[in-house]
Amino acid sequence: MRKLTFGMNLSLDGYIAAPGDDLGWSVPSDELFQWWSDRVGATGLALYGRRLWDTMSSHWPTADRQPGATPATIEYAARWRDMPKVVFSSTISTVDWNTRLVTGDAVTEITRLKADDGGPMDIAGATLAAAAMRAGLIDEYAIVTHPVLVGGGTPFFTALDNWVHLTLVETRTFPDGVVLTRYETKR
Repeated sequence: MRKLTFGMNLSLDGYIAAPGDDLGWSVPSDELFQWWSDRVGATGLALYGRRLWDTMSSHWPTADRQPGATPATIEYAARWRDMPKVVFSSTISTVDWNTRLVTGDAVTEITRLKADDGGPMDIAGATLAAAAMRAGLIDEYAIVTHPVLVGGGTPFFTALDNWVHLTLVETRTFPDGVVLTRYETKR
């Protein structure tokens, strides 16, 4: 069975994006960017909701060919393009860059994907992750907390019907007061 991780940058008050989908507060240090790049390199399959897919696919396919692209950007862009991806959406009809589109029930498909053989899976996008969270499908949370209060926006966590008990498995401090906490779901 594959492991499913929900990991995102998060403001201290619990948001993955500020109002207006503003992500300006979450610009990573070089060390944090490398950590995210290494995660992408180790991911067997990435699951995206449509909104985050739009953001990622509008930048990373060509980021390595932009003027001034750093070696880290070039590495991340190649890893992102090569990583197998699934996008869940009923509003788009095509996807590119080693990606498959799913228009049906996300929870059913994620459950099927978890039962398959293969490397670890990451899930990204608040709405998609919320559905997986409510269905009890997330095995690990990788929370990268930035020392900023944004006051509203897109929350990392969704409302749940039941408590989810977690075990802390890692903490790490990055430059600028950013803290990684990883938790596994107790089963």
